[in-house]
Amino acid sequence: MDHPQPLPLWDDEEDGLRADGASAHVPAATPASWAEAVGVFDLETTGVDVTTDRIVTAHVGLLGPDGVALRSQSWLADPGVDIPEGATAVHGITTAYARAHGRPVAHVVAEVVEALRELFAAGVPVVAYNAPYDFSLLKHEALRHGIRPIVDPAPVIDPLVLDKAHDRYRKGKRTLEAVAAHYAVPLIGAHDAAADAIAAGRLAQALARRYDLTAPVHELHTQQIGWARTQAESLTEYFIRVGRLDPADALDGSWPIR
Repeated sequence: MDHPQPLPLWDDEEDGLRADGASAHVPAATPASWAEAVGVFDLETTGVDVTTDRIVTAHVGLLGPDGVALRSQSWLADPGVDIPEGATAVHGITTAYARAHGRPVAHVVAEVVEALRELFAAGVPVVAYNAPYDFSLLKHEALRHGIRPIVDPAPVIDPLVLDKAHDRYRKGKRTLEAVAAHYAVPLIGAHDAAADAIAAGRLAQALARRYDLTAPVHELHTQQIGWARTQAESLTEYFIRVGRLDPADALDGSWPIR
């Protein structure tokens, strides 16, 4: 399996970072539409528990208005624990491969956090599909390794929340693959962090066009907080009704981080 080497995101004056540390080419805060410049973020991990599982691969990038990647950086980490076979079956990275080729996870976490901070500082919305998973797991990884975490990421765009809010009654799966296909957004190589991140960004742009999502991005961020909470309440009611959840329990609708 070939894994591209990490590319610098904004590492010098010619490629987006001035000597004084300010972003030179990251689009600042308010383009004509938030969808004209979106950051993208995705993790592939050792499992689905955001408090205990670890990062294996990560991607942070920047897409222009046509969905072309303007900046990109991918990471392969040695998570410091064994990668379960079930996780390897999803993303293809074995424990042996990660140990041989991955960088120490603390270094990867620090660089991912810094890349995201740069985007947020420039006012660029960051797209993450099912955002609470990626941002929460990154927060716990940062805390685990003594890195200052991102505790209130904003502005964030979550295509999963947007799709459920604007096409509530559509039947079928709401995985990234299924939703991307519904909106005719190509996704080649699903469960690769770069492929998933870029597809999610293009999906957010497609949703913006389909549903005329022209509100200021911080307003849209706030709307998603309410939509995510309502969606979790509705799903909780359904799971209780069909016996999949105890009536005393409830799904956590916190967004974009838990």
